[in-house]
Amino acid sequence: MEADDDALVTRAQRGDGEAFRELVVRYQRKVYAVALGIVKDPDLAWDVAQEAFVRVHRHLAEFKGDSSFSTWVLRIATHLGIDVVRKERTSSKQELDEVRDESLAEGGEGILATALGDDPQANALRRELAENMERALAQLPEKHRTILVLREVEGLSYEELAERLGIHKGTVMSRLFHARKKMQALLAEYAGLAPGGGAP
Repeated sequence: MEADDDALVTRAQRGDGEAFRELVVRYQRKVYAVALGIVKDPDLAWDVAQEAFVRVHRHLAEFKGDSSFSTWVLRIATHLGIDVVRKERTSSKQELDEVRDESLAEGGEGILATALGDDPQANALRRELAENMERALAQLPEKHRTILVLREVEGLSYEELAERLGIHKGTVMSRLFHARKKMQALLAEYAGLAPGGGAP
């Protein structure tokens, strides 16, 4: 039976390297999935995930358990991802490449990785859907992309989103509403549907 997070954290704070390694193994997929959803680049996402655990290790003694360990780790990853996006914005922007299926699978269970299940016959459709969703996400404003990823990939509640992003619950609801509307409009556009149009 796995030791719970609190026990592992306590051991890691006492210098137990194996306990810290177990925490990394336990959360690396989720951290990567969150980072990938924010920075939109598999290599950058690995860098963010790595840096997140470096910071966790560096500040582990300061962790008092006011929130769960997972919330703390993913909050660090979120802020690092947002910082990377802001830095990238100041440099020349390049066209985003399609995220490979294997990269999505490495990210764990997210909206893109599991949208169509594992049926081999759905591979082409999954690639097309993933490409369209990546393109749509890339066009969203940073604040909308971030909140949509945290809600859909990580499944955070409104209260958890408010805590993670440092905003009011009402702002979370409003931001998520607008993010979904923009995402739906972009996906409809990629599907060849006229804005506001319906099926004949």
